[in-house]
Amino acid sequence: MAKQNSTVLSFLAWFVGVMVSLAVGFGMTGKTLVIPYIPEVVTIIVGWIVVITTLVGVVMAILRK
Repeated sequence: MAKQNSTVLSFLAWFVGVMVSLAVGFGMTGKTLVIPYIPEVVTIIVGWIVVITTLVGVVMAILRK
């Protein structure tokens, strides 16, 4: 039973991390989240990098299983 709970909690933590990463990335690309003193175009590019690397990580995790 403990192993199953650990697996569920690990998946839940991973899933929440993915959702937060996507929220931050899309917030940066949509100009909702800004970084003071950093040009807007840099923030947008970094936002897309966050989104793309998060999605690649999700695909890699799925393929690894």
